[in-house]
Amino acid sequence: MNFDLTDDQEALRDGIRAVCQGRFTSERVRAGFDRAVWDELAETGVFSLIADGFAWADAAIAFEELGRAVVPGPLVWGVLAHGLVDGVPTGLDRPGAGAPAMVEHLDASDTVLVLDGGAVRAIAASAVTGELLDWPLDPLTPITRVDALPEGDVLAAADAAAWRRQGAVLTAAFEAGMAHACVEAATGYSLGRKQFDRPIGSFQAIKHLLADAIVRAEVARTAVHAAAVTLDDSEVGDVDRAIAGAKLLAGEAAVKNAKTSVQVHGGMGFTWEVDAHLYLKRAWLCNTVFGTPDACADALAAGLPAA
Repeated sequence: MNFDLTDDQEALRDGIRAVCQGRFTSERVRAGFDRAVWDELAETGVFSLIADGFAWADAAIAFEELGRAVVPGPLVWGVLAHGLVDGVPTGLDRPGAGAPAMVEHLDASDTVLVLDGGAVRAIAASAVTGELLDWPLDPLTPITRVDALPEGDVLAAADAAAWRRQGAVLTAAFEAGMAHACVEAATGYSLGRKQFDRPIGSFQAIKHLLADAIVRAEVARTAVHAAAVTLDDSEVGDVDRAIAGAKLLAGEAAVKNAKTSVQVHGGMGFTWEVDAHLYLKRAWLCNTVFGTPDACADALAAGLPAA
């Protein structure tokens, strides 16, 4: 399978990257998600990619770039629900009986979409009430704890199983983009930070950390592209297996590379001023949606032939 990007895909990648570099600077990202972020991405065409005739492989490339810039917001739900609901959607998989629902960006959303078995239910955000958490896992992703979700209305045109696959691919792509951004940030810092009159990047220990990080990022990127291509054409391979592998590898790469970036930045890496912690916390959060690492590993193991 050839994973070289086509000219059109390179143009898409470069276009989304230019938007992120121009509009979603560190200062803008740290301000959090709001309607202006949504409107700018919608104007760029991020949410309408599939409706505009692009493939999931193309959408994955776009979400890699959003991950590089760690753009906040319920971005995956914007793609999944495009054309089906108005305004800003957020969403979640309905928790088990008795478990509270954790809803992201509730105050900034118009609709809460709930994957309920094989159905997708739409609930007006104004009808959902709960407690806003004081200390969410990711400071740029406000979380509201909801003890009881309303039933909502079934979206007849939506397929929950398909949304879970598509959401997993886009989330994995976002994580792969974060993994690459962490390598770039750590490498840049290691070349500028000197110790004993030498860049710390020249020290063997730092080289090993960065070498491992770029391998993880590249393996994750390739797995994500393979999963997206398989999602576009199921004849390529086992869709669920490819997606589980991509989500597992991308999630691992994002977390480990963010930790590596924190470590390479040294004492600076642990401060609020350095962006490394934003990537780590977002990576932790991404590993809780559309398939946890344990769930993906179990899915892969279940598909292995018996010994």
